[in-house]
Amino acid sequence: MDKLLKDILYKVAIEAVKGSTEVVVRKIAFDSRKIGEDDLFIAIKGTLSDGHDFIEKAINQGATTIVCETFPNLIITGVTYIQVKDANSALACLATNFYENPSAKLRLVGITGTNGKTTIASLLYQLFKKAGYKVGLLSTVKIMVDDVEFKATHTTPDSLTINFYLNEMVKANCEFCFMEVSSHGIHQKRSEGLQFEGGVFTNLTHDHLDYHPTFAEYRDVKKTFFDNLPKTAFALTNSDDKNGAVMFQNTNARKLTYALKNYADYRAQILESQLSGLLLKVNDQEVWVRLIGTFNAYNVLAIFGTAVELGLDKLEVLRLLSKLESVSGRFQYIVSDNKITAIVDYAHTPDALENVLKTINDIRTKNEQLITVVGCGGDRDKTKRPIMANCAATLSDKVILTSDNPRSEDPETILSEMEAGVEPQHFKKTVTISDRKQAIKTACQMAQPNDIILIAGKGHETYQEIKGVKYDFDDMALVTAFLTQLEA
Repeated sequence: MDKLLKDILYKVAIEAVKGSTEVVVRKIAFDSRKIGEDDLFIAIKGTLSDGHDFIEKAINQGATTIVCETFPNLIITGVTYIQVKDANSALACLATNFYENPSAKLRLVGITGTNGKTTIASLLYQLFKKAGYKVGLLSTVKIMVDDVEFKATHTTPDSLTINFYLNEMVKANCEFCFMEVSSHGIHQKRSEGLQFEGGVFTNLTHDHLDYHPTFAEYRDVKKTFFDNLPKTAFALTNSDDKNGAVMFQNTNARKLTYALKNYADYRAQILESQLSGLLLKVNDQEVWVRLIGTFNAYNVLAIFGTAVELGLDKLEVLRLLSKLESVSGRFQYIVSDNKITAIVDYAHTPDALENVLKTINDIRTKNEQLITVVGCGGDRDKTKRPIMANCAATLSDKVILTSDNPRSEDPETILSEMEAGVEPQHFKKTVTISDRKQAIKTACQMAQPNDIILIAGKGHETYQEIKGVKYDFDDMALVTAFLTQLEA
């Protein structure tokens, strides 16, 4: 897919050029290890390393074009150097141009917010597939190009990866694409240059304060996604969240709302809530969905509103909603032969954990125990650790604090920071087991018939990351195996 350099520089904010733009670019890369002959290397300043330090290596491997924020001291004849003010923005623009603006050939909808992004994007993909369309998905769990699945590594991939897969969707004749848009992705300009037909805001709660210095910045980064929507797009926000109105402040998009409590364009009432699903009245029409909890009622509304705004018939959308299946690792549950219920959920923020625990408490009869296994990830926002531990201890009968993905941190340090948040009246029902496998096994051994075990934090993940190494680890597979052993 060779391109002429001058053609892929369209709309890139260039400060200076050294060399000719009449050269062929075979591929674009920001990782010097992936550079080959006639490639373009763009030097990105990352959190751990600076691409400018690898310019010489990239040239030695065959790069003939360098895009950078600062020219290197050594300028090599025959290599073209492009100086830009913001390399992340330049990468987004270059990627869009290299793949011939694929987002403009799709009906692309972005979903942002703290919780619910994966569920909404994934179920929109499901719904539109069931409606007979060719559809793409860019999510935390997986990437789908119609029926072909690819592994996802980030909630919002880098600009090159996004445009590559959007282009694959175009080639596969997809009409729609649903994409999670994270605050990291927005801040690092990964979604810049994409043409969205719609944007959805779910909610804003405590998360990513390891990356964003303040909650206000976290909120404002989310807001820029809506600020950049064109007037031809729609902006659908949760009006029960006070930050929903903030997202509207500077958008040119058509403004729409959804809510359970406040007046909204798309509204719902929960008529029944069970472990098997929800009976909802959505805009005066009743529908049964196989999703669980109040938080999923919000997700259903966001899905309903998005589908209608994209032109689907309202009654047809309701019919399809009743056929949707829950997303891997999102309130995914099994019931053992001796009637122990095990729930695996990705809840890794205080708000998400509270929502899941309150949902379980609303459904259960209180005659059974709720045993919660929960951890917090390493190298991430430390301030939520004591909050999550106390939330689990307050809303559960028994709690096992354990490892999540400790990454480079000492698991014992993470656990001590969690333990510090547990209030004294909950000490007796809280234990700490750093080995996650042993913690899950212990929860299964504690459980009696009809009890409920919640395993929170990792959800769909099938690994545990410790000191830079990812080990096979699947919460659902483990709890299923342990409960089966108990039945034997």
